[in-house]
Amino acid sequence: MKKLLLTIFILLSCNSLFSQTEHNIKNAGNIIHLKVYGEGAPLLIINGGPGMNSNGFIPLAQKLGASNKAIIYDQRGTGLSKISPLNSRTITLDLMVEDIEMIREFLKIDKWVILGHSFGGMLASYYASEHPNRVKGLILSSSGGIDMELFSRINITSRLTKKQRDSLSFWNDKISKGDTTYYTRLQRGKYLAPAYLYNQVNVPIVAERLTQGNTMINRLVYQNMRKIDFDCSEGLRSLEAPVLIIQGKEDIIDKATAEKAMHVFQNASLVILENCNHYGWLDRPKAYFESIDNFLK
Repeated sequence: MKKLLLTIFILLSCNSLFSQTEHNIKNAGNIIHLKVYGEGAPLLIINGGPGMNSNGFIPLAQKLGASNKAIIYDQRGTGLSKISPLNSRTITLDLMVEDIEMIREFLKIDKWVILGHSFGGMLASYYASEHPNRVKGLILSSSGGIDMELFSRINITSRLTKKQRDSLSFWNDKISKGDTTYYTRLQRGKYLAPAYLYNQVNVPIVAERLTQGNTMINRLVYQNMRKIDFDCSEGLRSLEAPVLIIQGKEDIIDKATAEKAMHVFQNASLVILENCNHYGWLDRPKAYFESIDNFLK
């Protein structure tokens, strides 16, 4: 009986620790789906992609939700967020910023901290440049930068071995010929994931994540970024909120991208994690979360 009560207590404690609420915000026939973990100061987490849902960021939200109100959401057209039709008029950075503002207003938040990872860091920067008075703090986690300069020099597959590149090409070719089954996408992810990680034990986690992308949305977002000549440096110069830029020393995002951003902000600090690539909470969880916790405090 005591063991049963202890088990029930543990389960209830875990449910309390990772308590969450889910919401669907409806607007003009479209839906933005979000989840909220924990209580406290609001922290919006913007996942990478573009074109990926927020499922892979649930562990991150649960961890940060232990002492904050951590919010994740499916960007327009991904996951449980529904946008119709999907085209160059409905998938734009400006509309993605409007979605973020809609979430803030729905949750009745005055100011919040924004954490953007990878492409999410680029979207977070764009949001901060458009709504600086709503940003209490900004965390750029392995961010793609405040402009498009990185894309002229990044080469993700250069991190792979020849065998991995050959295997990746094989599975990419199958997908391009119409085989978009989960198995094929997972095999592709298995050979691409090592480029994003220092600790290869986490390959299955990232490989699964790489199956969740929507290539059409990905293409439409980058098409829009080129169209608007994405560069939010001028808008960010007036941001008074503190900024944390954090990434791995072995990150696919080079240090020059982080340093360029740091010199734009009035109040920014840069943390480079040793033995770490693109996913700090996988490669160096203790150092990654300590840096974020210290910033939030």
